Amino acid sequence: MGFALQFVKSQLFTSLPYPKYDFSGQTIIITGSNTGLGLEAARHIVRLGASKVILAVRTIFKGEAAARDIIASTNAKGNVIEVWSLVLSDFDSIKLFGERVQALTRLDALIQHAGILTKHFELVQGNESHITINVISATLVGLLVLPKLQETSRVYGVKTHLSFVGSDLQYIAKYKEGETSGSILEELAKKEDVNMSDRYSVSKLLLLYTVRELAVRAPLFKESKVVISKVTPGACQSGLFRDDMGWLEAMIQSIMVKLIARTTEVGSRTLVHSVKPDLEDSAHGAFLMDCRVASNGSRVDSAKGQSEQKRWIEGLFPKLESIAPGCTSVLA
Repeated sequence: MGFALQFVKSQLFTSLPYPKYDFSGQTIIITGSNTGLGLEAARHIVRLGASKVILAVRTIFKGEAAARDIIASTNAKGNVIEVWSLVLSDFDSIKLFGERVQALTRLDALIQHAGILTKHFELVQGNESHITINVISATLVGLLVLPKLQETSRVYGVKTHLSFVGSDLQYIAKYKEGETSGSILEELAKKEDVNMSDRYSVSKLLLLYTVRELAVRAPLFKESKVVISKVTPGACQSGLFRDDMGWLEAMIQSIMVKLIARTTEVGSRTLVHSVKPDLEDSAHGAFLMDCRVASNGSRVDSAKGQSEQKRWIEGLFPKLESIAPGCTSVLA
């Protein structure tokens, strides 16, 4: 099935189950959770009985407003929600966040939802903003919380979850930068001839490469199961598309959103599903779509894709170590 047909089938003819899982006793962190999909996922998880839900956000007062909104809509106790600072464009903020996570009694799941989509080229921490925030920082967050997820699984005898929010646009990423023979990170940091309309898709393709590698290096053990996956919520009504647009582009997007996009509540069901307590082991290292394991696409599973993944990881892991020495040692 081609991408267009698959997209239409998913958006218009697939019903996503309303979450009815039991998160009693669990502690769950959701990044980018003061608005949109992250907010609605947090609302579901609070409603479903989690003992602690941590909203990891860039702006504290916005996170506090989101917490009040969730409490009002679910009638949960006020101490169920905590608001923590996390700025993905700031590696020091990520490292402080990781240290704070280690002080938790337990951590059952992290949904790494925060990310950006922009048509403007900008270097952030030495790399193009999509690559820094959507891949490097997202992965760093995951690595820094993984020890606590492993500990929780081992101590409490439960399956824990590390979920990264991606996009089915990975299927159509052109990723011309992968054709070069030099450093992929350096190539992605070049402004000359950059295709910014492809960069978000590329970042999500690279994120899947990364998730697959993390899953291989952190396999599921009987005594410690951390299911690492990547999930797409599909096209949703959210605050992701915040760039300035011309009136015609804005009008076309508005029409398309009304015709095709899911509501943020419906889209958030996929995020909640990706960390449900009894998620199948087959989700480890997998791409989740429509609340089930989906195809990675030929770009990932082909010999070329496997070669591209290897080259990407060869550049990414030393970069991560340069930011937080020892962060990859948690992997086998």
